[in-house]
Amino acid sequence: MASSQTKFETLRLERRGYVSVLTLDRPERLNALNEQLTQELGEALQREADQFPQVRVIILTGAGRGFCSGADVNRISQNLGRRQDSEEKDEYTEDPGPSPVMRLAPFIRQIPQPIIAAINGVAAGAGLALALACDIRVASEEARFTSIFIKRSLVPDAGASQTIAALAGSGIAAEMALTGRVYDALWALENRIINRVVPHDDLLDHANSLAEEIAANPPLAIRATKQLLNSHLPDLSHVIQTEHRANDPLRGTNDQQEAVEAFLEKREPEFSGS
Repeated sequence: MASSQTKFETLRLERRGYVSVLTLDRPERLNALNEQLTQELGEALQREADQFPQVRVIILTGAGRGFCSGADVNRISQNLGRRQDSEEKDEYTEDPGPSPVMRLAPFIRQIPQPIIAAINGVAAGAGLALALACDIRVASEEARFTSIFIKRSLVPDAGASQTIAALAGSGIAAEMALTGRVYDALWALENRIINRVVPHDDLLDHANSLAEEIAANPPLAIRATKQLLNSHLPDLSHVIQTEHRANDPLRGTNDQQEAVEAFLEKREPEFSGS
Protein backbone atom coordinates (compact mmCIF):
# COMPACT_ATOMS: atom_id res chain seq x y z
CA MET A 1 0.00 0.00 0.00
CA ALA A 2 1.18 3.53 -0.80
CA SER A 3 2.42 6.01 1.78
CA SER A 4 0.59 9.30 2.35
CA GLN A 5 1.30 12.31 4.55
CA THR A 6 -0.84 14.93 6.28
CA LYS A 7 0.81 18.03 7.75
CA PHE A 8 -0.72 19.84 10.68
CA GLU A 9 0.95 22.90 12.18
CA THR A 10 2.43 21.06 15.18
CA LEU A 11 2.03 17.43 14.14
CA ARG A 12 3.05 15.20 11.23
CA LEU A 13 0.91 12.26 10.14
CA GLU A 14 2.15 9.62 7.71
CA ARG A 15 0.35 6.44 6.69
CA ARG A 16 2.57 3.54 5.64
CA GLY A 17 0.24 0.80 4.47
CA TYR A 18 -1.61 -0.48 7.53
CA VAL A 19 0.49 1.66 9.92
CA SER A 20 -0.01 5.32 10.78
CA VAL A 21 2.87 7.34 12.27
CA LEU A 22 2.02 10.44 14.33
CA THR A 23 5.00 12.69 15.08
CA LEU A 24 4.68 15.48 17.64
CA ASP A 25 6.37 18.41 15.90
CA ARG A 26 7.38 21.17 18.32
CA PRO A 27 11.04 20.15 18.61
CA GLU A 28 12.15 23.58 19.85
CA ARG A 29 9.94 22.99 22.96
CA LEU A 30 10.71 19.26 23.25
CA ASN A 31 7.17 18.73 21.91
CA ALA A 32 5.52 20.30 24.95
CA LEU A 33 1.74 20.14 24.78
CA ASN A 34 0.37 23.60 24.12
CA GLU A 35 -3.27 24.17 23.14
CA GLN A 36 -2.65 23.70 19.41
CA LEU A 37 -0.63 20.48 19.64
CA THR A 38 -3.13 19.02 22.10
CA GLN A 39 -6.00 19.80 19.75
CA GLU A 40 -4.22 18.52 16.65
CA LEU A 41 -3.16 15.28 18.31
CA GLY A 42 -6.74 14.64 19.41
CA GLU A 43 -8.03 15.41 15.92
CA ALA A 44 -5.45 13.14 14.27
CA LEU A 45 -6.22 10.22 16.58
CA GLN A 46 -9.96 10.70 16.02
CA ARG A 47 -9.44 10.80 12.25
CA GLU A 48 -7.43 7.59 12.21
CA ALA A 49 -10.00 5.85 14.40
CA ASP A 50 -13.08 7.00 12.47
CA GLN A 51 -12.08 7.59 8.86
CA PHE A 52 -9.28 5.15 8.11
CA PRO A 53 -10.33 1.60 9.06
CA GLN A 54 -7.41 0.28 7.00
CA VAL A 55 -5.05 1.66 9.68
CA ARG A 56 -4.45 -1.26 12.04
CA VAL A 57 -1.63 0.10 14.22
CA ILE A 58 -0.53 3.62 15.19
CA ILE A 59 3.00 4.72 16.15
CA LEU A 60 3.33 7.84 18.33
CA THR A 61 6.73 9.55 18.45
CA GLY A 62 8.35 12.98 18.72
CA ALA A 63 10.47 15.18 16.47
CA GLY A 64 13.95 16.25 17.57
CA ARG A 65 15.41 15.45 20.99
CA GLY A 66 12.18 14.94 22.91
CA PHE A 67 9.24 12.58 22.88
CA CYS A 68 7.05 14.99 24.86
CA SER A 69 8.10 17.22 27.76
CA GLY A 70 4.55 17.46 29.11
CA ALA A 71 2.22 20.43 29.38
CA ASP A 72 3.87 23.62 28.14
CA VAL A 73 5.13 25.50 31.22
CA ASN A 74 4.59 28.83 29.43
CA ARG A 75 0.90 27.92 29.16
CA ILE A 76 0.79 27.03 32.86
CA SER A 77 2.40 30.39 33.69
CA GLN A 78 -0.22 32.25 31.67
CA ASN A 79 -3.02 30.39 33.45
CA LEU A 80 -1.82 31.00 37.02
CA GLY A 81 -4.02 34.05 37.44
CA ARG A 82 -7.19 32.22 36.44
CA ARG A 83 -7.63 30.53 39.81
CA GLN A 84 -7.97 33.82 41.61
CA ASP A 85 -10.49 35.00 39.02
CA SER A 86 -12.52 31.81 39.44
CA GLU A 87 -12.59 32.23 43.22
CA GLU A 88 -14.30 35.58 42.75
CA LYS A 89 -17.17 33.96 40.84
CA ASP A 90 -20.32 32.76 42.57
CA GLU A 91 -20.75 29.26 43.93
CA TYR A 92 -22.79 28.15 40.91
CA THR A 93 -19.87 28.51 38.48
CA GLU A 94 -19.38 25.11 36.84
CA ASP A 95 -16.00 23.38 37.12
CA PRO A 96 -14.75 22.84 33.53
CA GLY A 97 -13.22 19.53 34.59
CA PRO A 98 -9.96 17.97 33.40
CA SER A 99 -8.07 19.90 30.74
CA PRO A 100 -7.75 18.72 27.11
CA VAL A 101 -4.16 17.65 27.89
CA MET A 102 -5.42 15.35 30.65
CA ARG A 103 -8.06 13.86 28.34
CA LEU A 104 -5.51 12.64 25.78
CA ALA A 105 -4.45 9.57 27.77
CA PRO A 106 -7.99 8.14 28.14
CA PHE A 107 -8.55 8.76 24.43
CA ILE A 108 -5.37 6.86 23.52
CA ARG A 109 -6.57 3.98 25.68
CA GLN A 110 -10.06 4.00 24.11
CA ILE A 111 -9.41 4.20 20.37
CA PRO A 112 -9.61 0.82 18.59
CA GLN A 113 -6.13 0.61 17.10
CA PRO A 114 -3.21 -0.45 19.30
CA ILE A 115 -0.67 2.35 19.72
CA ILE A 116 3.10 1.92 19.97
CA ALA A 117 4.99 4.74 21.67
CA ALA A 118 8.39 5.19 19.99
CA ILE A 119 10.08 7.18 22.75
CA ASN A 120 12.98 9.06 21.18
CA GLY A 121 13.88 11.39 24.07
CA VAL A 122 12.49 12.86 27.26
CA ALA A 123 8.99 11.78 28.31
CA ALA A 124 8.05 14.07 31.18
CA GLY A 125 4.84 14.70 33.10
CA ALA A 126 1.89 14.54 30.72
CA GLY A 127 4.33 13.27 28.06
CA LEU A 128 5.15 10.32 30.31
CA ALA A 129 1.40 9.80 30.79
CA LEU A 130 0.88 9.70 27.01
CA ALA A 131 3.57 7.05 26.62
CA LEU A 132 2.18 4.94 29.46
CA ALA A 133 -1.34 5.07 28.01
CA CYS A 134 -0.05 3.46 24.81
CA ASP A 135 -0.23 -0.30 24.44
CA ILE A 136 3.48 -0.92 23.79
CA ARG A 137 6.54 1.26 24.46
CA VAL A 138 9.79 1.04 22.49
CA ALA A 139 12.46 3.43 23.74
CA SER A 140 15.67 4.81 22.32
CA GLU A 141 18.74 4.40 24.47
CA GLU A 142 18.64 8.20 24.78
CA ALA A 143 15.10 8.25 26.21
CA ARG A 144 14.52 9.72 29.66
CA PHE A 145 11.50 9.41 31.94
CA THR A 146 10.22 11.64 34.74
CA SER A 147 7.01 12.16 36.66
CA ILE A 148 7.84 15.82 37.02
CA PHE A 149 4.46 16.92 38.35
CA ILE A 150 5.67 17.40 41.92
CA LYS A 151 8.34 19.82 40.68
CA ARG A 152 5.42 21.97 39.46
CA SER A 153 3.61 21.62 42.83
CA LEU A 154 1.04 19.26 41.32
CA VAL A 155 0.02 15.62 41.72
CA PRO A 156 0.42 13.21 38.77
CA ASP A 157 -2.33 13.70 36.20
CA ALA A 158 -3.32 12.65 32.66
CA GLY A 159 -3.77 9.16 34.09
CA ALA A 160 -0.19 8.82 35.35
CA SER A 161 -1.30 8.24 38.96
CA GLN A 162 -2.72 4.91 37.76
CA THR A 163 -0.60 3.88 34.79
CA ILE A 164 2.79 4.07 36.55
CA ALA A 165 1.58 1.81 39.35
CA ALA A 166 -0.14 -0.56 36.91
CA LEU A 167 3.12 -1.13 35.04
CA ALA A 168 5.82 -0.82 37.71
CA GLY A 169 4.02 -1.34 41.03
CA SER A 170 3.10 1.04 43.82
CA GLY A 171 6.63 1.42 45.21
CA ILE A 172 8.13 2.61 41.93
CA ALA A 173 5.09 4.81 41.35
CA ALA A 174 5.60 6.44 44.75
CA GLU A 175 9.32 6.96 44.11
CA MET A 176 8.74 8.55 40.72
CA ALA A 177 5.82 10.70 41.86
CA LEU A 178 7.38 11.96 45.10
CA THR A 179 10.90 12.67 43.85
CA GLY A 180 10.34 13.93 40.30
CA ARG A 181 13.67 12.26 39.49
CA VAL A 182 14.79 11.69 35.88
CA TYR A 183 15.44 8.05 34.94
CA ASP A 184 17.25 6.57 31.96
CA ALA A 185 15.94 3.98 29.51
CA LEU A 186 17.67 0.99 31.13
CA TRP A 187 16.12 1.83 34.50
CA ALA A 188 12.72 2.13 32.80
CA LEU A 189 13.22 -1.27 31.17
CA GLU A 190 14.26 -2.93 34.43
CA ASN A 191 11.17 -1.52 36.14
CA ARG A 192 8.73 -2.50 33.37
CA ILE A 193 7.92 1.05 32.31
CA ILE A 194 8.87 0.14 28.73
CA ASN A 195 9.00 -3.02 26.61
CA ARG A 196 12.45 -2.69 25.06
CA VAL A 197 15.43 -0.38 24.50
CA VAL A 198 16.94 -0.04 21.01
CA PRO A 199 19.75 2.00 19.43
CA HIS A 200 18.64 5.60 18.95
CA ASP A 201 19.10 5.69 15.18
CA ASP A 202 17.10 2.45 14.78
CA LEU A 203 14.12 3.44 16.93
CA LEU A 204 11.55 4.02 14.19
CA ASP A 205 12.71 0.95 12.26
CA HIS A 206 12.14 -1.21 15.34
CA ALA A 207 8.77 0.41 16.07
CA ASN A 208 7.66 0.05 12.46
CA SER A 209 8.78 -3.58 12.27
CA LEU A 210 6.76 -4.37 15.39
CA ALA A 211 3.75 -2.44 14.04
CA GLU A 212 3.88 -4.33 10.74
CA GLU A 213 4.11 -7.66 12.56
CA ILE A 214 0.96 -6.78 14.52
CA ALA A 215 -0.80 -5.33 11.45
CA ALA A 216 -0.28 -8.59 9.53
CA ASN A 217 -2.78 -10.26 11.87
CA PRO A 218 -6.59 -10.22 11.36
CA PRO A 219 -7.73 -6.61 11.95
CA LEU A 220 -10.90 -7.45 13.87
CA ALA A 221 -8.91 -9.70 16.21
CA ILE A 222 -6.30 -6.95 16.72
CA ARG A 223 -8.96 -4.49 17.88
CA ALA A 224 -10.77 -7.04 20.02
CA THR A 225 -7.49 -8.04 21.68
CA LYS A 226 -6.66 -4.43 22.58
CA GLN A 227 -10.13 -3.99 24.07
CA LEU A 228 -9.83 -7.23 26.05
CA LEU A 229 -6.37 -6.43 27.43
CA ASN A 230 -7.56 -3.03 28.63
CA SER A 231 -10.85 -4.28 30.06
CA HIS A 232 -9.37 -5.16 33.48
CA LEU A 233 -7.67 -1.78 33.89
CA PRO A 234 -9.24 1.19 35.72
CA ASP A 235 -11.13 3.58 33.46
CA LEU A 236 -8.73 6.46 32.80
CA SER A 237 -11.66 8.83 32.29
CA HIS A 238 -12.54 8.24 35.95
CA VAL A 239 -8.87 8.42 36.99
CA ILE A 240 -8.36 11.89 35.46
CA GLN A 241 -11.46 13.17 37.25
CA THR A 242 -9.94 12.04 40.56
CA GLU A 243 -6.58 13.60 39.64
CA HIS A 244 -8.30 16.84 38.67
CA ARG A 245 -10.01 17.07 42.08
CA ALA A 246 -6.71 16.37 43.86
CA ASN A 247 -4.90 19.06 41.86
CA ASP A 248 -7.60 21.70 42.21
CA PRO A 249 -6.48 23.09 45.62
CA LEU A 250 -2.85 23.12 44.43
CA ARG A 251 -3.43 25.32 41.38
CA GLY A 252 -2.59 28.97 41.84
CA THR A 253 -0.86 28.47 45.20
CA ASN A 254 2.29 30.38 46.08
CA ASP A 255 4.25 27.14 45.74
CA GLN A 256 2.96 26.48 42.24
CA GLN A 257 3.75 30.01 41.17
CA GLU A 258 7.24 29.66 42.65
CA ALA A 259 7.73 26.29 40.91
CA VAL A 260 6.85 27.73 37.51
CA GLU A 261 8.83 30.95 37.97
CA ALA A 262 11.91 29.05 39.17
CA PHE A 263 11.77 26.78 36.13
CA LEU A 264 11.43 29.69 33.71
CA GLU A 265 14.21 31.61 35.49
CA LYS A 266 16.45 28.50 35.63
CA ARG A 267 17.00 28.61 39.40
CA GLU A 268 16.24 26.42 42.41
CA PRO A 269 12.76 27.01 43.87
CA GLU A 270 12.09 27.98 47.49
CA PHE A 271 8.79 26.51 48.65
CA SER A 272 6.80 27.91 51.57
CA GLY A 273 3.96 25.42 51.90
CA SER A 274 1.36 28.02 50.95
